[in-house]
Amino acid sequence: MDILILFKALILGIIEGLTEFLPVSSTGHLIVFGDLINFHSNGKVFEIAIQLGAVLAVVFEYRRRFQQVMTGIGRDRQVNRFVVNLAVAFVPAAVVGLLFSKQIKQYLFNPLTVAAMLVLGGLFILWVEKRQSSRTPKVKTVEEMRPIDALMVGCAQICALIPGTSRSGSTIMGGMLWGIERKAATEFSFFLAVPMMIAATGYDVLKHYQLFTLQDIGLIAVGFTAAFFAGLLAVKALLKFVSSKNYVPFAYYRIAFGGLILLTWATGWVSWGE
Repeated sequence: MDILILFKALILGIIEGLTEFLPVSSTGHLIVFGDLINFHSNGKVFEIAIQLGAVLAVVFEYRRRFQQVMTGIGRDRQVNRFVVNLAVAFVPAAVVGLLFSKQIKQYLFNPLTVAAMLVLGGLFILWVEKRQSSRTPKVKTVEEMRPIDALMVGCAQICALIPGTSRSGSTIMGGMLWGIERKAATEFSFFLAVPMMIAATGYDVLKHYQLFTLQDIGLIAVGFTAAFFAGLLAVKALLKFVSSKNYVPFAYYRIAFGGLILLTWATGWVSWGE
């Protein structure tokens, strides 16, 4: 296999792993960088592989917590509450995604939509952080969350169906707006990513399984591995970061990155696919 193609797969795997859990939009970055480096594989197959690599990073990082959940379902009241919260938060975006995913991918999956949403999302994060600086969170930990709290986070996740918005950004900011403490909202966003991404991956596998070929094994292996280790690094770093800081730096990054894409498009420096 062409070494250049493998290098591109490595780059996109790293991008997926680093951005999946940061409030900067992994899908948006993959669309932009995939277009920029002219990466064209069996798109869905490769995307499924690297998304799975990223989500397994969360499962590995929280393996003890997930083990407790698996052994405590039906017997542990706190575990049952946690599972119910995940189920409640999962439903809104899953339903809307099933109903409108085709239209969203047809009309919104392009670099210019991503750029606009990066900028708008960055401004939104700035507003949320400024608002929260003068408010005391009502929910301090994931264990304190009620189904209504989870539902609000789940409704916020619907926004993430638009590329460039960011699933983690939507759920974390939505949780904070509702009164969930920053670190608790971040952890719940990580947990929610697991059923959400496994469901999305399973759906795509069933829909596109005929695209899997032996020729793609090397490509998939490189992207999957890169996404796993980059995702593990991102999860650890983000939890440490939000323990003492806020999301304002990510907001400025979004605005700068999205603005750069729009600038290069407006001046004709880069002919972004539309």
